[in-house]
Amino acid sequence: MTNKQNRMSYRHEKLKPYRNEGEKAEQIEEMFDNIAPEYDKFNYLASMNIDRIWRKRAISALKPFAPRKVLDIATGTGDLALLIEEILKPESIIGCDISEGMMKVAREKCKKRGVTNIRFEREDCTALTYPDESFDAVTSSFGIRNFQELDKALCEMQRVLRKGGHLAILELSTPVKFPMKQLFPIYARYVMPFLGWLFSKDAKAYKYLPDSIAAFPQGEVLQSALERAGFSKVEFHRFTGGVCTFYLATK
Repeated sequence: MTNKQNRMSYRHEKLKPYRNEGEKAEQIEEMFDNIAPEYDKFNYLASMNIDRIWRKRAISALKPFAPRKVLDIATGTGDLALLIEEILKPESIIGCDISEGMMKVAREKCKKRGVTNIRFEREDCTALTYPDESFDAVTSSFGIRNFQELDKALCEMQRVLRKGGHLAILELSTPVKFPMKQLFPIYARYVMPFLGWLFSKDAKAYKYLPDSIAAFPQGEVLQSALERAGFSKVEFHRFTGGVCTFYLATK
């Protein structure tokens, strides 16, 4: 498992949405609390709902393992947790996040759909309060690039996962193939911030989001980070020309 001495430093860890001074985690919490009410509308429009297809593919990879207890980290507004409940039907799901604003939206979704086996809890993903080996599967979608200490968070995911359990991560990434390689930087730099401004008027938040994609470790680099954190059989697959990358690992 990665210890303090051999933790890596990543560019995204220094990237903050609002101010150079202060802790990144505090600004991330502030940002997502600010944009939470309109986040889903922006997300569905910006991704043209392709993100739902990515989530379903990730969850399908866990289906052969039939996890009973699932932890969804950086759960946001609960989209992945709700799909896990729908597709995998585990005994229990915990969605954790640093933003109460995002989880308020998630709780409202569950209430409207009559879902009762998902609970949402505020957690620092770099210092989870759950006991060792508490979950059969740990998941995260489009959230880990916001972590202030990535290696520390990956070690926490490994710690709370039972031996033989699985980690599934979805994260936006920089495309590597034509035509997405040429088109996505334009879309991320101009279209995403404009759509974000239309919905939330928080221009800084929607400038940070595409910047964080470019700064985040991807592909083989994140694969190596997962291996250092104690995971084995780490594999990754690029979706939609590399706009999104899916990572699957075993403890």
